[in-house]
Amino acid sequence: MGYIYADISISNPKNTKIKPVSIKALVDTGAMTLCIPEHIRLQLGLEPIEEREVTTADAKSHVVPYVGPVQIDFENRTCFTGALVLGDSVLMGAVPMEDMDLVINPSMQKVCVNPKSPNIPSALVK
Repeated sequence: MGYIYADISISNPKNTKIKPVSIKALVDTGAMTLCIPEHIRLQLGLEPIEEREVTTADAKSHVVPYVGPVQIDFENRTCFTGALVLGDSVLMGAVPMEDMDLVINPSMQKVCVNPKSPNIPSALVK
């Protein structure tokens, strides 16, 4: 299976005067969080909340800013999350995907709303 991308919109819910950014995000279920590059952080006016230590795929450790809140919109779904600031493209991990009840369709190589709950997101809360 190749890379999977999703067309999402990200915005700063604390400042609705700033226009959302529509972007093609790499989807990685092996990653947990949303990652955004510095230029997106600046464009959305997101202020750092704290710093977090991350380990990248090359096994190197980095300390990066954590910003938020960030609103993510995908089709008829939305969620609020924080974002790590690193890299040169947007990466959407498992937490926002679970929050919006999204699934990966491997045969179509795309992200879809969960077909078991097409109208509203569902969650298992036991």
